[in-house]
Amino acid sequence: MIQVIPAIDIIDGKCVRLTKGDYAQKKVYSENPLEVAKQFEGKGYTRLHVVDLDGAKAQHIVNHRTLEQIATRTQLVVDFGGGLKAANDLRIAFECGAAMVTGGSIAVKNPDEFTRWVACYGGDKIILGADVTDEKIAVCGWQESTPLELLPFIAGYVEKGVTQVICTDISKDGMLQGANIALYGKILERFPSLYLIASGGVSGKSDLEELQQAGVPAVIVGKAFYELRITN
Repeated sequence: MIQVIPAIDIIDGKCVRLTKGDYAQKKVYSENPLEVAKQFEGKGYTRLHVVDLDGAKAQHIVNHRTLEQIATRTQLVVDFGGGLKAANDLRIAFECGAAMVTGGSIAVKNPDEFTRWVACYGGDKIILGADVTDEKIAVCGWQESTPLELLPFIAGYVEKGVTQVICTDISKDGMLQGANIALYGKILERFPSLYLIASGGVSGKSDLEELQQAGVPAVIVGKAFYELRITN
């Protein structure tokens, strides 16, 4: 059974969603991310994906107090990303209760540091974030494109001990138009033992079924929950 991971994206301490990563296309869904997290927990979800969008833009952790509230007042296993650029950011995230952290921009801009994180904490604690447009990696809250190709990017870190990858198709994110099944199939064909977490485009239960049929282990769902496309 595919693992469904609800997402909470945070700006100014509020629960928001963006469209295609565009900060100008922001919709606030709740003033209280903790209450949203409790609602997900109450529906039986066990894991939560939390993104510090302020941190992603500022390039250092910002909303760690919100992380701490969620981690200490729910039993959810929280993976946290956004703005983790230095060892101190990592320390703060773990001290505030993150069970895992996701590094995307750091893996591009400072690969030696990210490799140290993987070596120190292991693949069960450090998730590689691979955010893509046309299979090219994007960084800094998707504000900056790179020439890096997706599959070689993942391959380099799998060799260094990465076991979990969150791959977001930016063109699909927030669009509620379906997930990029072909992209995830291509990744799993190359890396069959990878714990691949799909992200972007899920519009309803049929997309979850398609992803499961494609062998994708896990999927992050955001807007489909907030727009009540998935209600349980």
